[in-house]
Amino acid sequence: MRAFDREQTAALLDFAELVSALAQAAQELEAGAIACPERLVVPMGAGGVLLSMPAAAADIAIHKLVTVQPANRQRQLPTIHGLVTACDAATGRPLCLLDGPELTARRTAAVSMLALRTLLAAPPGAVLLIGTGVQAASHVLALAALHPQATVWVQGRAPAAAEAFCHALRGRHPGLRACGAQRPDQVDAVITLTTSQRAIYDEPARPGRLVIGVGAFKPEMAEIGAATLAGSGLIADDPKGARHEAGDLLQAGVDWGRVGSLGQALRQPPDLERPWVFKSVGSAAWDLAAARVALRRLGAALAR
Repeated sequence: MRAFDREQTAALLDFAELVSALAQAAQELEAGAIACPERLVVPMGAGGVLLSMPAAAADIAIHKLVTVQPANRQRQLPTIHGLVTACDAATGRPLCLLDGPELTARRTAAVSMLALRTLLAAPPGAVLLIGTGVQAASHVLALAALHPQATVWVQGRAPAAAEAFCHALRGRHPGLRACGAQRPDQVDAVITLTTSQRAIYDEPARPGRLVIGVGAFKPEMAEIGAATLAGSGLIADDPKGARHEAGDLLQAGVDWGRVGSLGQALRQPPDLERPWVFKSVGSAAWDLAAARVALRRLGAALAR
């Protein structure tokens, strides 16, 4: 079994291939062709947790094992570590070991790119990213790969944070721009990528604008407000998981009957004349899709 570090894992996960693989996996998950149980959370150390997330399809099975230790900030160590093991489904033979945080960051950004493709009538001309962390950086890379023509605005907690973020990623996307407290008005998509516990985007829903919520992954977190949600059609990558994790939707008290799935949206194209909110909470099925991309790349490399 071959093991791949962060840089090697990134090289195996092309964004265009990820989007295609995620579209396939979303429809398989909807049809019950991917088994994806609820993640197991085990307390670990002082305030840390161990997360176990398996998924299995007809061709491969994966297991993502992640540790989260908030105290690592004081130790000058990463808060999150993780590994993704991919196995052959027929024999159980381990095939490869991938870097968990890198795989997660890239497939999460690719899920947002799939939402852009599915819920916008045309490729975006301008995108606003709210947040300046790891996920925001991954989204810049994904937009550079798939939408290099778009202007990408970045808003941080303070103007200086956005400026520093754009300076660090200078050259990765030609249209990267920092904005201050005044957000640009003419954007086709807004992607929230923070750990905020209160809504940071609550503008009236606007036809032709897609709002994607990525950062709020606990019930006590919220990025998208009730005004935006009330006026929008709602889609979640995993509605079942969203009922437990999507703080934006939980705090707004949305009717879960209004929340469609990504698989449904791919199978039956939605009305693009209306505003949409896409809530991304993650799923081990998306890790399985990423592992498929990596294994195809490895197979192609070995065949040369």
